Amino acid sequence: MTQTGPAGAPTGDIAQLPAEDATPARIRYAGPVAGLPPQTGMTTDTAVFTNAYAVIPRTVMRDIVTSYLPGWQGMRFWMLARPLSGFAETFSQYIVELAEGGGSDTPDDDPQIQHAIFVTGGDMQVVIDGTEHLLTPGGFAYIPPGTPWRVRNRTAGPAGFHWWRKRWQPAAGTERPDPIVVQEQDIAPSMMPDTDGAWGTTRFMDPADLRHDMHITVVTFKPGGSIPFAETHVMEHGLFVLDGKAVYRLNRDWIEVGPGDFMWLRAFCPQACYAGGPGPFRYLLYKDVNRHAPLWPNR
Repeated sequence: MTQTGPAGAPTGDIAQLPAEDATPARIRYAGPVAGLPPQTGMTTDTAVFTNAYAVIPRTVMRDIVTSYLPGWQGMRFWMLARPLSGFAETFSQYIVELAEGGGSDTPDDDPQIQHAIFVTGGDMQVVIDGTEHLLTPGGFAYIPPGTPWRVRNRTAGPAGFHWWRKRWQPAAGTERPDPIVVQEQDIAPSMMPDTDGAWGTTRFMDPADLRHDMHITVVTFKPGGSIPFAETHVMEHGLFVLDGKAVYRLNRDWIEVGPGDFMWLRAFCPQACYAGGPGPFRYLLYKDVNRHAPLWPNR
């Protein structure tokens, strides 16, 4: 039985969300472990925080580190990333678990914040500017700043999604982006050149649309596929592993990662990877794009 916390927030195992192993084409979307390990467990883990990157593995996403938000019912969340001075500063990323019927009619009261959500389990009713949508696992929604929206779990049991928040940066000649509602399964991945199909990206935003100052994508590597050079660039990253395993280079370190692990990279942190198999290695990727670097604080 799923237990509840404040305001009916669930405290069960988000890894048991419905349809995780039954989505089309065997697409899988990992989530936190929840619960607590036994007292006989060992503390050795891959969790690490450095001045260039952080790794928050699935095994440390437990009940004890969840939190709650005003204006929500039947909700708890894991905060994976938040702006930190001197580290990554552009975004926050949450994993949200909703009890049956849980949700909010006022998810965020800041009109300057844009939002994106990606459903990993259950059926999510999302109403954006008065238009209702039903998102199933693999469903993605982008909500422009200043746009009213609400969300509700319509599943007989818990449901979950990722939630990104970023202050939208206006730019000369650009208008506020339009809402986006799509399913990952309906988008053909764009294959990276010269990789023989080993590396592809499912893009939820059009890279040519300069109204957007952030991109959310799903990156997929076939077994043995790789990033064959140390990417070193200005974009900050949040990478959440949905399925498969790989050895990922972060700065000078190689770290093995798997389903449910989160990697958080500040600007210019070198990165590369080798996908280990036996199935595809897939992760959700956030990055900031298409804007000047700020030269003064808070501008």
